[in-house]
Amino acid sequence: MAVKKKAVAKKKAVTKKAVRKSVLVVWGGWSGHEPKECADVVVPWLKSKGFRVVVTDSMDIYTNKRRMRAFDLVVPIWTMGEITGPQWQGLNDAVLNGTNVAGWHGGMCDAFRNNTGYQFMTGGQWVDHPGGIIRYKVNVTNQKDPITKGLKDFWMKSEQYYMHTDPGNEVLATTTFSGRHGNSPWIKGTVMPVVWKRTYGSARIFYSSLGHVASEFKVPEVFEILKRGILWAMREKVVSEYTGK
Repeated sequence: MAVKKKAVAKKKAVTKKAVRKSVLVVWGGWSGHEPKECADVVVPWLKSKGFRVVVTDSMDIYTNKRRMRAFDLVVPIWTMGEITGPQWQGLNDAVLNGTNVAGWHGGMCDAFRNNTGYQFMTGGQWVDHPGGIIRYKVNVTNQKDPITKGLKDFWMKSEQYYMHTDPGNEVLATTTFSGRHGNSPWIKGTVMPVVWKRTYGSARIFYSSLGHVASEFKVPEVFEILKRGILWAMREKVVSEYTGK
């Protein structure tokens, strides 16, 4: 009897291990943020981690309740544009029931500007980037969280996102505006979240405002933060590939 129980337990363990988590990558919207090129950067890494990845340039997949419930993570890469009522309802229902979300820059938090429900889910909305492409510093403010542990402050030459954010977000990195750019001196000293995580319904939500175009993922910290954020959102062990040392 004991041998039989061990055999059954071993079989269950093998079956459980064989189940691959799945990721949905949805790209489109404004071409200036290079949605397809960004997807082409992230998708190979996702596959290298053993995840099953579905890539589409149509949000109609959000309306398929059965398929959406099967995904462990949605990676939205869709700046601006409009989401239909049924598409939003499908996405929102899936996320509330545990389909996690992870994304970056305008592809996640400058989408569907008229949909406040979507902004409630993501935890923030872009409103400006004074001066356009400028040099600014990213301050890693939480050194204990696995998403940012071991990473040091670093410099970017990109859009410094000014955002309206949810005070319930758990902020992991910030940036401080100098007030010297974009004829906006009144924002001098404003500390703005750059990286955060949160919960929404039964799901984990991760966001980074870094990653204006695909080439910015060549900055080690930018891609590392995203990789760790995705793993956290999927409830996987967060493994560091880069620490800045």
